[in-house]
Formats: sequence, structure tokens, C-alpha cells
Amino acid sequence: MRAARLIKMVLLLQSRASMTGAELARELEVSERTVTRDAQALSEAGVPVYADRGRAGGYRLVGGYRTRLTGLGRSEAEALFLSGVPGALREMGLEDAASAARLKVSAALLPSLADASRAAAQRFHLDAPGWFTETKAPELLPAVADAVWDDRRLLARYRRGDSDVEVERELEPYGLVLKAGVWYLCARVAANLDSFRVYRIDRFTAVEAGAERFVRDVDFDLPAFWEERAEQFARSILRAEVVVRLSADGVRRLPYAVDAVAAREALRAAGGPDADGGWVTVTLPVESEEVAHSQLAGLGPEVEVLAPESLRARFTDDALRLATLYHRP
Repeated sequence: MRAARLIKMVLLLQSRASMTGAELARELEVSERTVTRDAQALSEAGVPVYADRGRAGGYRLVGGYRTRLTGLGRSEAEALFLSGVPGALREMGLEDAASAARLKVSAALLPSLADASRAAAQRFHLDAPGWFTETKAPELLPAVADAVWDDRRLLARYRRGDSDVEVERELEPYGLVLKAGVWYLCARVAANLDSFRVYRIDRFTAVEAGAERFVRDVDFDLPAFWEERAEQFARSILRAEVVVRLSADGVRRLPYAVDAVAAREALRAAGGPDADGGWVTVTLPVESEEVAHSQLAGLGPEVEVLAPESLRARFTDDALRLATLYHRP
């Protein structure tokens, strides 16, 4: 356990100019006191770890030291080849670079691990878009990806929503996200450095990377930022409420018919089953009455709409039409 931690500490210091004790402790999931002991152990073993004292101090490797700890195990090699997402790399214009990197890694592997790439490719494949949707990579995606990789400011024109109104912004492009087959850019607005926003890349009409590079906010966490914004978006579109009664089967199927998070929260807040067949009454947030009608219709006779009255009237009309269609003399 300690040996693996010492190796990781060396590799961390090799990849960065210096790291504070707190940063190393966080990466290694140990205390700063343990970091101090590990640094001393590495120094005694001949690894030139130097500790800078003071408030701005930290740990660094001196003398251009490079470790030769480059051997990969089978699970590590397979995970490395699995980490590439071929479709996404191709859309960003990085397919050739990724292919070259895989070839170089393959050439460096032990003969016993030569089949690692084939083993991973035969067992796992990521198909990001949802079913019954035909997606096309935005034409400007490679240019945006280049700016992201190179930390270059981006002058972009984009359409607001589904309108034809175009807006121009100077952006600091921090990261790309592929969600359900749609590409998004997470960026900071150059005119307001406190403002991080999300843009659909297929709404960009023009982009131009400038010569100026921006300095990244070291505290920016792309996965955490996306998770927070995605949750905010999901909640923001649920602007209406409906009241429904659900059978036991309706309760089970509700999270698959509407927004899953909203459904589970509504079910947790609901009371217990009633005495009339064990049905549960739920107040459910929805995007709109129109959307609720489409979604809840999939539950068939396992749901009864109680409110609003206008939505109940829609289902009453549906029931009458169905009865007419399926009536048997």
C-alpha cells in the first residue's frame, strides 16, 4: 500500500513543477504529516525530493529527475485503451492523434500485453446518442476543441434559443461535454470573469480563436460544474404541477415516464396508499400541461389525473375516444 503511494507521489511531482503538502495530501488521500514522512523516505531512497519551507513552499523534484516506473499491468493497459471514445475523438478532429498515441503505447507494452487494445475493444463500446435519434457533429466543433486544448480566447457568434437572433461574445473555453449526442461548451465570458455559462455548439454560427491565451481558474472542476448546471436546467423547465393517483404499477413506472429525479422526490413526499385499492396520490412537477399529457399517457390505466381540471379533461376525452375505438358490440 505504501509502496504504491510513494510511486504515485513521485509521478505527481514529476508531472508538475511543485505541489504543496496540502495538495499532495488531497491527491494521495493521507494527512500532511504522512506526506512529510513519505517525502523523507523517498529522499533517503535516492529520489531527489526537495521541500521548500514557508507559506509558499511545497515539494518538487530537482535535477530534472525522471522516474523509469513505466511498466503497465494488464488491467491498466486495457483501461488505457478503453479510455478513448472513438466517435467523440473523431468529431473533435483528434482521431489521428489518438491513433498515434495508441500505437506508441502498444509499441512500449510487454509482448504479453500486446492484445490489450483488442481485448478492451471487443468488450466495451460507448454509443452516446439516445435511441431513434440521428445526430451530426457540429461543423465548428473541431475549431472550438482546438481553442479548448490550447487555452485560447474564442470570439463566437451564436443563436439564442431557437430564434434567429445572433449574439457575439468573447469566451474563455474551459471544456467540452457530450450529452445524449449533443455537444456543449462550458466557458467563461471574458467581459465578466465571474460568469461561467453553457453553450450548445450546434448554435454557433461563427468562431474565431484569438492569439491571446487565457489563464485557467485552477479551482474550476468541469464534471462538478456540469452536474450542477444540468440539475439546475432540469429543475428550471419543471414550471407546472399536476396531481395524480397512481396504482402500485404506476408508482413503479412513473420514474421511466417523466423526469426521474422529480418523480422520485414527489413519491418520497407523497403519503401512503389509500384505502381505495392502495393507490398513491402524488403532486408532480412537470414542464407543461402539454408535456405532462404526453408523458403520463404512457402509464395508461395505472394513473388518474386529479388536477388541473383541464388536464383531467384531456384524459377524459382520450378515454372516450379509446372506448369508441375498442368498443365491442
